[in-house]
Amino acid sequence: MAAAALLSGCGIRATSVPVDAGAAPSRVGCAPPTSTPPAPPGAETSQVRVFLVCGSRVAPVEREVAIPQGRSSARRVPVARALVEELTEPPRRSERATGFESAVPQDLTVDGGTEADPKEALRLSVPLDELPAFALAQIVCTFSGSAAADTNDAVVLGGPAETAEEAERARPLERFECGTALRTRPEAAETAGTRV
Repeated sequence: MAAAALLSGCGIRATSVPVDAGAAPSRVGCAPPTSTPPAPPGAETSQVRVFLVCGSRVAPVEREVAIPQGRSSARRVPVARALVEELTEPPRRSERATGFESAVPQDLTVDGGTEADPKEALRLSVPLDELPAFALAQIVCTFSGSAAADTNDAVVLGGPAETAEEAERARPLERFECGTALRTRPEAAETAGTRV
């Protein structure tokens, strides 16, 4: 009774039904680190945005990455591979200190599509429905705006398939966009794609 009176005094009604109010607030602010570690000497690098998990969303951090310059279909797979390598690495100390982590499996790889796929397609080594939703959101948002995406900054992804026959048997390719909904509710990645 005392607890109910106390709760009613602060404007919160007591209830006998459990209520899901979301994750508890975090003391970590998810602020991106102010400096990026230097790239290896002699490497041709670009500053890129890599999306990591922070709390219940995905957010960008800036990194210097050795990556092919320019944006063309010939650079799509090398750029995608370099970005996936960044996502599979453990977050840097400064990133961890501000609450960032990665859900992308450390053994994940990416390759180009089969002959039957559209030219912008990329195939992951894990089927899309077996990839954690937060990891899929990280990949989509990291690829978006880079040479790994199509001309509209959308990303066409599929699971593993080396031949047109395997591609026909696999789950269809899906087209994803990195919008506000995907960044703030990464669990929606499971249903965010549209069939290609």
